[in-house]
Amino acid sequence: MRLLVLGTAAGGGVPQWNCACPGCAAARAEPGRRRRHASIAVEAGAGRWYIVNATPDIGEQIEECGPLHPGPERRATPVAGVILTDAELDHTLGLPRLREADGVRIVATGAVRSALSAGLRLDRVLAPYTRLTWTDLALTAPEPLEGGPLEGGPLEVQGIRVSGKRPRYAVELPGAPGGDDAWVVALRIRDRRDGRAVVYAPALGVWPDELDRAIKDADCVLVDGTFWDDEEPRRTGCSSRTSTEMGHLPITGPGGTAERLADVPAARRLYTHLNNTNPLVDPDDAGHRRLAASGIEVARERMVIEL
Repeated sequence: MRLLVLGTAAGGGVPQWNCACPGCAAARAEPGRRRRHASIAVEAGAGRWYIVNATPDIGEQIEECGPLHPGPERRATPVAGVILTDAELDHTLGLPRLREADGVRIVATGAVRSALSAGLRLDRVLAPYTRLTWTDLALTAPEPLEGGPLEGGPLEVQGIRVSGKRPRYAVELPGAPGGDDAWVVALRIRDRRDGRAVVYAPALGVWPDELDRAIKDADCVLVDGTFWDDEEPRRTGCSSRTSTEMGHLPITGPGGTAERLADVPAARRLYTHLNNTNPLVDPDDAGHRRLAASGIEVARERMVIEL
């Protein structure tokens, strides 16, 4: 399995357009420190890639990764579809940027589809431009990403319920059909050819037992690294709430995820979805060395992960 890291930043990116914090100021002065919104692409077969989360940067992210470039026919694209982990704006605003396609396949939970259709009205807005094809994200057992169980492609995917936290724009929307409360999920993607698996969890407000089980047999894990500690949002003035109250478990401190990741047997353990206030946006920050001592990395822009 091959993964492309398209972006590693939380909402707003680094630098954020209206922020002059140390992380944003440094990213403006040194373009190498810039981070686009968190996303990965996974290869589903020769010349077929699925992008996980359609960020506002999706056009630039595609242009910066050669395997995602169109060709050789004028309108042939290797982007086969999009898989969504939630309905947050920083993970879905890129969908309108794909409107030049003949059609866009979206794999998502019922709750996420309901929010995008009833809340953002994406079906109606994009109907004059392209055709959206929705596929339910499997939650109870893994299913082939393409085709049926026998004739499907090499990858299978399963969503793991993380929380029922809705985007702010969807708080007052009716519930999804069938009582679907999977508003935020982690993804477990497995290659059926060799059993290699990756877990991608860019937003973690809690760490459920099901996620623990999925991670224990994964070869690569990328998890929420939005904030270094629970008080970071309040200390830096970006919010009056703590990290946990904002729906993101901190990396360090009580309830932090670093201790959990240190015990995970996966060969690759990485943090992604970094906020602009997180000291880890500085490549020279001591936090990198602290994590490295436990075998944990911070994902880099445009890195390639081979499993």
